[in-house]
Amino acid sequence: MATLAAAAARRAASLSRISSARTPIQAANLIHRRGLAGAADHHGPPKVNFWQDPMNPSKWKEEHFVIVSLSGWGLLFFGGYKFFTRGKGKKEEALVEALK
Repeated sequence: MATLAAAAARRAASLSRISSARTPIQAANLIHRRGLAGAADHHGPPKVNFWQDPMNPSKWKEEHFVIVSLSGWGLLFFGGYKFFTRGKGKKEEALVEALK
């Protein structure tokens, strides 16, 4: 019950602050600023394109790492598929030619 009263008191206080702001300068103080959302605030070494430093994946940009990783896995699976199914296509062609 006390938390409901405290929440109501906070709402009333915030409404009274908003309604009492008559000048644009006072209203500008009430606008919420996203202080920690700056894009220029780097934490750690700068990230590079994967072709600028191909032997060091820890320095790559995240999206480049994802593209290179998915391409590598795709080539691995496709290469494995082609390796294990390489003789089946030729046998089927020979069978079709024999039936003609």
